[in-house]
Amino acid sequence: MEIREPRTRDRPAIRDVARRSLEASYSLGPRAITSAIEEWYDENRLREIVSDDERLLLVVEADTQVVGFSESVVTGEATAQLLWLHIDPDYRGENYGQQLFDTTRDHLEGQGIDTLQGRVLADNQAGNAFYEAQGLTKVGEEAVDIDGTSYAEHVYADVDEDGLEAVDIDGETVYVSHSSTETGSIAPFHVIYTEPDREDIYGYWCSRCEDFANAMDAMGRIQCDGCGNARKPTRWDSAYL
Repeated sequence: MEIREPRTRDRPAIRDVARRSLEASYSLGPRAITSAIEEWYDENRLREIVSDDERLLLVVEADTQVVGFSESVVTGEATAQLLWLHIDPDYRGENYGQQLFDTTRDHLEGQGIDTLQGRVLADNQAGNAFYEAQGLTKVGEEAVDIDGTSYAEHVYADVDEDGLEAVDIDGETVYVSHSSTETGSIAPFHVIYTEPDREDIYGYWCSRCEDFANAMDAMGRIQCDGCGNARKPTRWDSAYL
């Protein structure tokens, strides 16, 4: 077994692994899977991924063929997201997924990444359990469009013992607290601090769509423009009294 960067001749195998993995792990119809493969892993897309310095594509080779791959992207100065980790169903149970995850993380750490997020569709129970086994914590949920249908996607992340997650917003590293929350209409808002000491609040982070929300207004209202999640005002505006 070898984990390495892909070669040009690996592209058909990458698409085949993605197709077989999606068929085995997700309740997606054949049309949705075909559409996803064409959008995410056609020749032009794979060429862009390989040539992009902020993206990392690694393949697992066993029995002289590609049987798995991971796709990651650097999202900030010290943060990255593991977008997909696929293993051919015939090769699962051989610890290839764990080795691929560990190697991917090692490569990213070599680039100065110390905070990793993972994404997996909500209905992939094995995938969700895998990220939890890596010590990642579910910190949000987003909607991903596949062939015109919206699917829930869970977001996992490294969270330290104090419940803080370092994230990059507009080129600045700030700290999301997963223990300090405000109740939203759809999902909780997490407080974002400028430093780990939690003295100064930077803003709020919507756990529903993983989007930055503007600061709380004078009446205690928080509004997420991404999904409409909102925290109702806690104080009356004196102008209406």
